[in-house]
Amino acid sequence: MPYKIAFISLGCAKNLVNTEQMMALCRSAGHAVTGDPEGADVAVLNTCGFIESAKSEAIDHIIQLGELKQAGKLNKLLVAGCLSQRYPEDIRAELPEVDGMLGTGSYTDVVSAVEALMEGERPEYFSDIHRTYEDGERLVTTPAYTAYLKIAEGCSNGCAFCVIPKLRGKYRSRSPDALLAEAEKLAASGVKELIVIAQDITRYGLDLEEKTSLAALLRALCRLDFHWIRLHYLYPEAITDELIETIASQPKLLHYLDIPIQHCSDGILKAMRRKNTKAELEALFAKLRAAMPDVVLRTSLICGLPGEGEAEFEELCDFLRQQKLQRVGVFQFSPEEGTLAAAMENQVDPDLAARRVELVVDLQSRVMDEYNEARLGTVMEVLCEGFDAGEGCYTGRTYADSVDIDGRVLFTAAGVVPAGEFVNVRITGVSDGDLTGEIEE
Repeated sequence: MPYKIAFISLGCAKNLVNTEQMMALCRSAGHAVTGDPEGADVAVLNTCGFIESAKSEAIDHIIQLGELKQAGKLNKLLVAGCLSQRYPEDIRAELPEVDGMLGTGSYTDVVSAVEALMEGERPEYFSDIHRTYEDGERLVTTPAYTAYLKIAEGCSNGCAFCVIPKLRGKYRSRSPDALLAEAEKLAASGVKELIVIAQDITRYGLDLEEKTSLAALLRALCRLDFHWIRLHYLYPEAITDELIETIASQPKLLHYLDIPIQHCSDGILKAMRRKNTKAELEALFAKLRAAMPDVVLRTSLICGLPGEGEAEFEELCDFLRQQKLQRVGVFQFSPEEGTLAAAMENQVDPDLAARRVELVVDLQSRVMDEYNEARLGTVMEVLCEGFDAGEGCYTGRTYADSVDIDGRVLFTAAGVVPAGEFVNVRITGVSDGDLTGEIEE
C-alpha cells in the first residue's frame, strides 16, 4: 500500500543530500513524497546533532511533530541522522513521540523502516557508519538552477572539538565515475550552479585504490555544462599548488573558497589538533590572492576553546584586521561529550566566549562593509533567484555569495528576468549588508 511520507531536513547541505536520497528511495518504492507533515502517514526528520544549538533545534522539531501526532494529523515519526546516531538511548527514554530511528549508516533502509512503522513495529536501524552507500538516485529539492554534489562522506581529520568522525565514520571518497554520472544528470536537468561539498573536499580521491585528486575531478566537472562550480570546504593544509592552478585557470570554478581555519593562534590550533600554523595560513592566503586577485575567502572560527586567553583572542582579532577575509562564520565553543576539547582544562566561561563571538562579528561586519563599498560602480555577474515582492525587485547572488550563508544583490530590471538566469548588474548601493543595483542593458 502506498503511504504519504513527509521529509524534513535539518543541518547542513550534506545532510540534505541524504534526505534527497531517502526521498528518491521512497518514491521509487511507490510512496508519495511531500514536505508537509500535516496529514502524512510518516514524517521522516533527518537531524543534525553536531553542536548544542543543532541538538536543540532537532528536539524542538520532534516535539512539534509529536503535537501533530497527538492532534491526529500525523501517524508516525521516524528520526534519522546525527541525533539518532549519537543519542539513541536518550531518544528512547525521553522522546516517546519517536516511533523509529535510522542511524547515519542506514539511510538506505528508509523504505523498510517506513513500512515496518506502518505495520505497528518500532524499527531501529544502525548499520556500519564507515560503509554507507553514497551513490544512487536523489530527488533534488534545491531550486532548478542550483544543486549540491557530495563527493565524499565522513572525516578522518580528528579535530579535538569535533564529533563528526564518530557520527559519520572515516573519510571515504565516492568514485569519479559515479560522481561524473550524477553531475551529467544534474547538468542535463538544467543546473547552472554546482556546489561541490564534503566535510573536507581537499582530500578527495586520496583514499581510493586508484588514487586521484580534487583537481582532477574539478577539471572533469568543468567539461560539463555548468556555468558556476562552487567549492565547500577546503582544508588549508591540503590545498596543493595543482589545486590552486586548476581553480585559477578554469573559468567555471568560482574564486570563492570556503577554508575553515577555526583560529590563528598556534597554541589554540595545536590544542584543536589542526594541522597548520598561523604562518602557514598567512602564506596560503597570500598565495591564493597572488593567483586570483579577485578571490573571496570564507572561513569559520571558534571563540572560547579551552585555553583561549585574552592574548590568543586579541591575536585572532589582529589576524582578521590584517587578512580582511570577506566572509566569516563565528561560533561559540560547544563542549561536546566524547571530544578531546570537552575534557580539556582551562575551559572558558560561556558568557565570555559569547562576548568574544559578538566582538568578532562586529569586527567582521566592518570588513564586509569595506568589501561591499569597494563594489560600488562595478558591474558584477549575478545569478537571478527570482522576484521578491516584499523588496519590490529581483534578488540574486554574485560569485561571492553562497546559498543561504552570504549576502544577496537586490536589483531592478526593465523586463522580466527568469530565476536561474545570469545577468550583469551595475552595483549602485548597499542596503543592510546586501548590494543593490540595476541590470546593465
